[in-house]
Amino acid sequence: MLATVFHNRHDVRVEEVPAPQPVGPRDVLLRPFFCGICGTDLHEYAFGPIVIPTEPHALTGANAPQVLGHEFSAEVVDIGSEVTSTKVGDRVSVMPLVTCGQCYYCRRGLNHLCVVMACTGLSWDGGGIAELVVVQEQQVSVLPPEVDNVQGALIEPAAVAAYGVDQTGMGAGDTILITGAGPIGALSALYAQAGGASKVIVSEPNARRRALAEALGGVTVVDPTATDVPAFVRDLTNGVGVDVAAECSGSEPGLNAALASVRSAGTVTQVGLHVKPAAIDPMALSNRDLTLTGTWCYPVYDWPRIIALVASGRYPVERVLTEIIDVHDVVSRGFDRLLDPDGDAQKLLVRVGGDT
Repeated sequence: MLATVFHNRHDVRVEEVPAPQPVGPRDVLLRPFFCGICGTDLHEYAFGPIVIPTEPHALTGANAPQVLGHEFSAEVVDIGSEVTSTKVGDRVSVMPLVTCGQCYYCRRGLNHLCVVMACTGLSWDGGGIAELVVVQEQQVSVLPPEVDNVQGALIEPAAVAAYGVDQTGMGAGDTILITGAGPIGALSALYAQAGGASKVIVSEPNARRRALAEALGGVTVVDPTATDVPAFVRDLTNGVGVDVAAECSGSEPGLNAALASVRSAGTVTQVGLHVKPAAIDPMALSNRDLTLTGTWCYPVYDWPRIIALVASGRYPVERVLTEIIDVHDVVSRGFDRLLDPDGDAQKLLVRVGGDT
C-alpha cells in the first residue's frame, strides 16, 4: 500500500509499504480520508528524529522508518471479534494516543501523561497518511452526519487548542490573548469564541497568518513586530489586561508578551512547543500573582465532546483550513511549504483516500 514514511531528518518519502496484518480482537482497520500535517511532524522533518524512536518503542515496539499521520478521519473497513463501539462503514475520527493503562498517571485518568505513551503516526506500526492503518477500538469515535470528513480530520488539533484554553480557566465574558496564529492559535480563537469570551485578541508577526486570523471574524489582530502588545492589550481592556492568555507560538517573545498582557492573578497556558529554552522574569509571577501552566496534548476521553461541539456549529474548525493537497505532494506542497516562515499556508490536510 502507499504511505508517507519518515526515514530521517529531511527525508520523508511517499512509497509502497506492507499492508497491515489482520486485526486483533480489539482492533479496528481503517481507510483514512484526510490527514493533517502537525507541528510535531514538522519538527521531526526539520530536526528529527525527536519523538519518533530509533530503537523499538517500549510500549509498541515501533521505530523508524515510521508511517506518519496522527490527525485523521477514516472509514472503518474491518473490526476485531470483540469490537462493539463501531462497525464496518462507520466514519470515525482517531484519537492517536496509545497508553499503558497501568502507570501512576493512567490509573488516575491522566493517560496523556502516560510514562510510556505512544502515538499513532509517530511511534506506532502505521499512521494516517497511508491507505490503511490499524488502531485500537478505544482510539476511534464515530462521526455523526453533521460532521464531515474534513472536520473529522481536524478534531485532534481542535482538542489541543481546546485543552489549552480550558486550562486557562477562561469563563464566559472573560478576555483572552492568543499569541501565535498558526493552526492551534486559530483554533484556540474559535474555541474561545465558542466558550463565550467577550474579547479575543490574537498576536501574530506573519502578515499572511494575520490576514487568516482576521478572516475568522470576531477577533482583534495585532502585529507584535510593529506594536507593543501588552500596551495594546491594556488599551483594549481599560488598563487592566486580559483575564487569561494562551501562548501558541512556542516562542520566547510570545511567552513574555502573554505574561505581560494578563491582569494580576491572571493565567497563561503554554500550548505551543518550544524547541529551545526561553527566559522569563520569575519575579513577575510573584509580583502580580500570575499562574503559568503547561499543557500537553489533551484528555484522551475528550473526542466525543469536541465532536459534539463541532456538530453543533459552535466550533467551526474547518475555517482554519487553507488547502487540501494530494498525498504525492506531501513534501513539496506540505512539509517544505509549512516550514517556510514566509509561507502562505496555515493548516493543510492531505487527501489520502480520494474523499471529496
